[in-house]
Amino acid sequence: MKAIVAQPNLVEQVRDAILEEVASGAIAPGDRIIQEQIAQALGVSRQPVQQALALLRNQGVLLDAPGRGLLVAPLDPAHVQHMYDIRAAIEGLAARRAAELGAERAAKAGPALIEAGRKAVAAGSVAKLIAADMKFHEFIYALSANPLIATALEAHLTYTQRLMGEVLIRDEKPRDIWDQHEAILKAIVSADAERAETLVRSHLTQAAGFMVKRLRGKSAEAAGSARSLSG
Repeated sequence: MKAIVAQPNLVEQVRDAILEEVASGAIAPGDRIIQEQIAQALGVSRQPVQQALALLRNQGVLLDAPGRGLLVAPLDPAHVQHMYDIRAAIEGLAARRAAELGAERAAKAGPALIEAGRKAVAAGSVAKLIAADMKFHEFIYALSANPLIATALEAHLTYTQRLMGEVLIRDEKPRDIWDQHEAILKAIVSADAERAETLVRSHLTQAAGFMVKRLRGKSAEAAGSARSLSG
C-alpha cells in the first residue's frame, strides 16, 4: 500500500485502499485485519483506519473475527444472487429515469466512459476494469436525478467491487461487458426508457449468473482438493 496524504475525505481514501487490497487478492478471504499494520502502511493514524474498517464491516466486506478484531468475509453465492436481484430492480429504474431526463447529458459525457472501459479491458488491469465499471453505473444513477438511488446502492457497489476482483483475478480472460454498456448508453441517449431499463436488468442478470457460476466453481474445486488431501 502507498502512503496517503491527509485530505478531508481521508476515511474514504483509507476504505478504498483497503478495498483495493481485498479486491486484488492481496488480502484474502479469512485473513485477519490488523489496524496497526494498515495504519503504518498507509501512513495515517489509527482513527481513520478504524472508521474505514467499520464502513467495510457494515457493507459486508469484513466480519467479526472469533474473539476480537475483523477478518475478510467469504463470498456467499446466495448473497451475491440476492444483491444482483436488488441491483437489477433499482438500476433498471435508474436507467429508465436517465433516458427520460438525461439523454442530452448522456450523449455528451457517456462515450468517454465507454472508451475508458474498453481501454481498461485492453490493458488487462483488474483495478482499472473495476473502476471503469463503477463509474459507468454511477453515471446512470446521476442521470436519473434521483439522489436516493446512489444512497440505496452504495453498500452493494462496494460489495460488487470486492466480488469483481475475486472473480476477475482468477479468470483467464475477463469478460468484455462494454458492448452491453454501450447498448445501454445508446438507449439512454435515444430517450428510449423502456429499452434502457430492459437492457440494464438483462445486463445485471447476466452478470449475476457469471459471478455465481464462478464462485460455485471455485467452491467445488476447493472441496475436491480437500477430499484429495484427506484421501
